[in-house]
Amino acid sequence: MLKKLFHITCCLLCFTAVNAQNSDDAYREPLKQVLTEIENQYGVKLRYSDDLVNNRFVTYARWRFRPDVEKTLENVLAAEDLSFSKAGDKIYKISNFQYHLKTVEEGKEQLEYLSTLYHDATSWEKRKSELRACMYQALQLSPIPAAPASKPIITPVRKMDGYTVENIAIEVLPGVYTCGSIYKPAKIKGKIPVVLCPDGHWDQHRYRADCQYRCATLARMGCIAVSYDLFAWGESLLQFKSEDHRRSLAMTVQALNAFRLLDYLLSLKEADTSRVAISGGSGGGSHTMLVTALDDRIKLSAPVVMVSSWHSGGCPCESGMPVHLCGGGTNNVEIAAMAAPRPQLVVSDGKDWTAHVPEIEFPYLKKMYGYYDKEDQVENVHLPNEGHDYGINKRTALYEFLAKHFRLDLSKVKDANGKIDESKVTIEPKQAMYVFGEHGEKLPANAIHGFDQLQKVFAEAVSKK
Repeated sequence: MLKKLFHITCCLLCFTAVNAQNSDDAYREPLKQVLTEIENQYGVKLRYSDDLVNNRFVTYARWRFRPDVEKTLENVLAAEDLSFSKAGDKIYKISNFQYHLKTVEEGKEQLEYLSTLYHDATSWEKRKSELRACMYQALQLSPIPAAPASKPIITPVRKMDGYTVENIAIEVLPGVYTCGSIYKPAKIKGKIPVVLCPDGHWDQHRYRADCQYRCATLARMGCIAVSYDLFAWGESLLQFKSEDHRRSLAMTVQALNAFRLLDYLLSLKEADTSRVAISGGSGGGSHTMLVTALDDRIKLSAPVVMVSSWHSGGCPCESGMPVHLCGGGTNNVEIAAMAAPRPQLVVSDGKDWTAHVPEIEFPYLKKMYGYYDKEDQVENVHLPNEGHDYGINKRTALYEFLAKHFRLDLSKVKDANGKIDESKVTIEPKQAMYVFGEHGEKLPANAIHGFDQLQKVFAEAVSKK
């Protein structure tokens, strides 16, 4: 009886609240009250933090209701810059608007629309040229600021089984350094390929075992491979705070990191400028697509677990600058297509935003490569039972693709049964991969500290262009 009385009281209160509003008040109601009514009316459960909804109000609140609960949520939440996702049967999670996300269907529809903008290599090259110019502008790198005159800082060589490692720091802007490790074959004869291996958003940064396996194995195959930090990641944390990684300028600095590293690596007498590749996963995959689209020195790309028509990268270091707004709106798949007709390997899996690559994103890429009669230059290795990582099967796909296109001897890294063998790789402790010492004691005297100083340095560099 008490429960029934309580329900009647709630209904009367709700009725009173609704009828207390009219067009003079813009039918304004507290968001939390509206969400409670949605739960009651549609029999669903909404998950959200009170901080997200307190002190928010919705105008014309009940006028936004529709027979379909998801359309109702869309109407109500969009007014408050919030979004929702399904978290179970009749369960929805509410969060801040995820600007970098669409639905799978919306991603597919965007690709279909983009496909109407060009119909052959000539029209696509025009679109690509316009996109590239806009992307440089969006990154504030048009033109690219002059490089500091300093020479790279390189640590002594460490000799391993079939390869060597040395750490490197390059000054990308005055007082701003990016660090990495360069892996080379123990014996170098003639010109050999160069492979950039940018870090991704995983724990232990570029010191991870999978990153060391990849770079060392590439070196044992006959490549110069370099792993390098994301901005405000790894040794960059000696100069900046971890939260600075989620500032939009991070996207620009990371692009500069790649350009500066390429400048150095391609100046080496043993570097083959006709065989230059880049491959990263996750955030490193976003970086791979962007750098390939911007820099023709890249001759082969392999973005891993990141090519998606509906996900543009949730970190500002991937989407913080308005690159994806270029050309009236683009996405990572069209950006990946800018690599055509250069060889490209797309590695996808079944447990993240690349799950639909075989049926949505890859056919689009094949079509774009078809404009050049180069459909065989783009491949997709899809691993439906795997998740978001750069594991052995993903690395194997990279090794095989590079060996095929860069004329490398894959037998150097295979065991007696013909399988990829990474057992000869030495996994070093992260301290061995530092350039500036365990406590940053070797950081150059001119190194800046803090994001405010970076903004000042960048503004000054841009003003001198």
